[in-house]
Amino acid sequence: MLQPDICQRAVRARDVRFDGIFFVGITTTRVYCRPVCPARVSYPERRRFFDSAASAERAGFRPCLRCRPELAPGRALMDAVPRLARLAAQRIGAGALNGQSVADFAGALGVSERHLRRALERELGVSPAELAQTHRLLLAKRLLAETSLPVTRVAFASGFQSLRRFNAVFRERYRLSPSALRRSAPSRSAGSATPAGDFVTLTLAYRPPLDWPLLLRRLAREAVPGVISVSGGRYTRAVRLEGRTGAIAASNVETRSHLEVAVSLSLLPALMPLLARLRHLFDLDAEPAMVDAHLAQHGLGHSVRRHPGMRIPGAMDGFEVALRSLLDGEDEGLLERVVEGLGEGVETGLSQVFRLGPTAERVVQAGPSALVKLGISRPRAEAVAGVARAMVDGGLRLQPGSDAVATHRALLGLEGVDERIATIIVMRALYWPDAFPTADAALQRAAGVTGRRELRERAERWRPWRAYAAQHLWLEDELAPARPQRDSRRTSATATSPTI
Repeated sequence: MLQPDICQRAVRARDVRFDGIFFVGITTTRVYCRPVCPARVSYPERRRFFDSAASAERAGFRPCLRCRPELAPGRALMDAVPRLARLAAQRIGAGALNGQSVADFAGALGVSERHLRRALERELGVSPAELAQTHRLLLAKRLLAETSLPVTRVAFASGFQSLRRFNAVFRERYRLSPSALRRSAPSRSAGSATPAGDFVTLTLAYRPPLDWPLLLRRLAREAVPGVISVSGGRYTRAVRLEGRTGAIAASNVETRSHLEVAVSLSLLPALMPLLARLRHLFDLDAEPAMVDAHLAQHGLGHSVRRHPGMRIPGAMDGFEVALRSLLDGEDEGLLERVVEGLGEGVETGLSQVFRLGPTAERVVQAGPSALVKLGISRPRAEAVAGVARAMVDGGLRLQPGSDAVATHRALLGLEGVDERIATIIVMRALYWPDAFPTADAALQRAAGVTGRRELRERAERWRPWRAYAAQHLWLEDELAPARPQRDSRRTSATATSPTI
């Protein structure tokens, strides 16, 4: 990672996903910063790059007082507390403390409650409860401004356990009542994402451009009838989250640079984690202008000009990604049979989505024999059951915020999971922008190389956004004439094999 040109690009982008991967030292001031530092990080010729804060300090640099390098996430033992704080903050932002005590949350992270409090106080200056309260208030403010939900429903959908507490905290922080804020918000009409039935519509902003039609085409490839539907510029799916079931329908409002997402009222108690997962599914936190400019400068300009704002299809559920990856290349109707055999029906209020895919718990309960009866080969059935068992036992966490290297290693330790499958799962479930499948034949053809090593060398110039480069190359291969039919599933967005 410490090749200067790669680090320079990451510094210019200030992409938070590279925070903690390296540090940048300024030779004129002898200060070192994180790549996400809000201050202008000097001129490129005055930068040095280090793989750790310790190495920067050994070279005579002192930490920046503005970005505070000690807050950067890392993987070394000395970085354990910052890493814990970052992971905890991410999960609290997704609603981990809504209805769960700090002690139980700390236990799920494998630390004591005292250690968790100390980590967040040291790194962020707030307690877990204070951080959760901030996220709840921000979501409540958003619901008041964007929806007509009663204040009581807004309070509970935002994670508050008491209407009285909600009103008191809202007045204390914002100096006005929830109803007063709603009166001051501009009225808005229902958007194109709103289906019939009991739904509420919210917006998810993104940085333009966004190639929504291409993203939908790629997500449509993995659509199982009854579970996911893609038509008319809209993505619709059945959802199960934290014991709640319902549906979502998303469409793009390009003129306003946001998605409009209709959410079943039944999913409101799980709204925080749901919105976080939707942002990952559609890759809404990407920096497309920076990524496209970099790729265009390094040989992909033709594809970038035709498809600006290309995104990486993400995931709503880690086990869903694992199941699709393990069954990739098999009978095209196999996944549908598995969903029908081990999934369950659900009432969503929408005719096109009425079924949920199987959970890891359901697969463990059924066992490999049930998978074999559905048409899966015995080795592949054992692999699916092994991944499900590891997730149920807690040894494998397929969710954003988990350590990519550790998760990749854990997957490779499971019977039947090879390098390609493990990296597919890590890219989509954990959300990593520099993943790149060097063994993929379609990428080798599109890049004009004859082997994995040559492709890896060529891909160095696309770092740290090789996953986006892969999306462009797959598209180029799809558009090439006389493409062999046997490779069709291997070049889809769901058939990627990133290098960790």
